Amino acid sequence: MTRTYTVETYGCQMNVHDSERIAGLLDQAGFIPVAAGVQADIVVFNTCAVRENADNKLYGNLSFLAPIKKLNPKMQIAVGGCLAQKDQATILKKAPYVDVVFGTHNVGSLPVLLERARVEEESQIEILESLEHFPSTLPARRLSAFSSWVSVSVGCNNTCTFCIVPTLRGIEKDRPAIDILKEVRALVEQGVIEITLLGQNVNAYGVDFGDRGAFANLIRECGKIDGLERVRFMSPHPRDFTDDVIDAMAQTPNAMPHLHMPLQSGSDRILQTMRRSYRTDRYLGILERVRTAMPHASITTDIIVGFPGESEEDFQATLDICTQARFAAAYTYQYSKRPGTPAATMPDQVSPEVVGERYTRLHEHQQGLSLSVNKEAVGKSMKVLVADYEGRRDSAQSRLTGRSEDFRLVHFGNESEARPGDIVNVIIKEASAHYLIGDAGAVRGTRGGDAHEARNRESVKQALLLGMPTIR
Repeated sequence: MTRTYTVETYGCQMNVHDSERIAGLLDQAGFIPVAAGVQADIVVFNTCAVRENADNKLYGNLSFLAPIKKLNPKMQIAVGGCLAQKDQATILKKAPYVDVVFGTHNVGSLPVLLERARVEEESQIEILESLEHFPSTLPARRLSAFSSWVSVSVGCNNTCTFCIVPTLRGIEKDRPAIDILKEVRALVEQGVIEITLLGQNVNAYGVDFGDRGAFANLIRECGKIDGLERVRFMSPHPRDFTDDVIDAMAQTPNAMPHLHMPLQSGSDRILQTMRRSYRTDRYLGILERVRTAMPHASITTDIIVGFPGESEEDFQATLDICTQARFAAAYTYQYSKRPGTPAATMPDQVSPEVVGERYTRLHEHQQGLSLSVNKEAVGKSMKVLVADYEGRRDSAQSRLTGRSEDFRLVHFGNESEARPGDIVNVIIKEASAHYLIGDAGAVRGTRGGDAHEARNRESVKQALLLGMPTIR
C-alpha cells in the first residue's frame, strides 16, 4: 500500500520553496500527498527560527501527534528547516518519537533518512554545517501551475543583530546565471508565466563571484524569455539596492512594478543597533528613485516593533516613516528574542506589554495608510493574473482572486469566465486595507496556443487531484 505524506511549513518564501522541493522528493520516492481530513503516514515539518511563535507552533503540533504516533508506530514524523538546524538535540529531547531531524543544507537526504529510520527503528539526525553544492537539481511540487519561485542564492552575509538565519543557512552562495535562466525557461515550457527570484538577500546576487551588476543583468535576461509574462523578486536589502536594478525594473517589460524592501525600523538609532548598515534617508531615497522610474509602483515592507532599547521616540519615527513612505502594506512583527543573536543579550529589553501596545498602534496606523493607498485604485483598470491556489472560486460570491501587476490582492466577478492562468483586465470598484474588489473585463491571451493551454490545464488538474503542501 502506498504511503501518504503532508508537509507543514512555517516561515518565509524560502521555506515555502524548500517545502515544494520536499514534496517533490517524496513524490519521487513513491509517496503520495494525503487527502484532506485524513491522517498522513509521513508528517514533515519545515520550520523557521526567526520568531518564537514558530517554536511554539512546532512543539504544539508535535505534542498533538504524540498519541497518534503511539497508536500507529509506523507513522513517521520528520522535522527540518532552520529550527532543526539550530535545535537538533532539543527536538529529540522534547519529542523523542520524532523519526528524522534534517537541516537546511541536506533537504535532499530526507527520503533516505526516512527509510533508514524505518529499517533501523531509531531516530535519524543529519545536519550538515555548510552547503556542499547549490540544490538546483531537486524535484519540486509547485503550489501553482502558473507561478513559481526560482532561487538565485542561498545564505546571507549580513550580520543583523536580531537574526539567526545567516548562522543556520550559512554565507551567501550564488547560483550561476546560466542555471537560473535554464530553470526559468524550463518552467515556462511547463506553463509558468510568472516567476519570483528568491534569495535571503536577493539583490546581493553576484557577490559570490564578484559581479555587482549581476542581479540587474539577471532581471534583463529574464525579460528576453518568450512566454514569461511576469518577473518579481524578494527580498532585497537597502544596502545593496543600486540604481541599475531600478533601471532594469523600469526598462524590462515583464518586470513587475512592485518592491518589497524591509525597513525594520524608522529610527536611525535602532537601525544602527540592529546593524542594518543603512539609515532612513538612504531608504527613502531608494523609494523616491523607484517611484520616479515607475510612478505606479507599489511598495511593501517588513517592520519589527519593540527591538531592545526602542523608545517611544524611536517608535514614533517608525510611524512617521510609514506615513512618508505610504506603504501599500507592511508585514509587522513583535520583536522576538532569539538565543544566539547579539540582540538577545542587549540591555533595555522592551516589556511585552509595551511591545504589544506599540504593535497594535502600528497595525492600526498602517491599516489606515493601506486603505488610503488602495482607494486610489478605485475606478482604474488592473491586469490580474488569476490564481489557481491562492484564490479558488468563491461559490457564494461567484468571485475569483488574483494578483495585480503591483502585487495587490484582487477579488473580482467572473462574468468573462476567466480561468486560472489567465490575465484579466479588472475595473476596481471597491477597496479595503487588504484587498481590492472589481469586475473582470477582457481576458488577455497568455498561454501561447492550444498545446500550451492543454499543458496548463493538466497542471491544474494534477494540482487539484494530488493536493499541495500545507502553508501555515
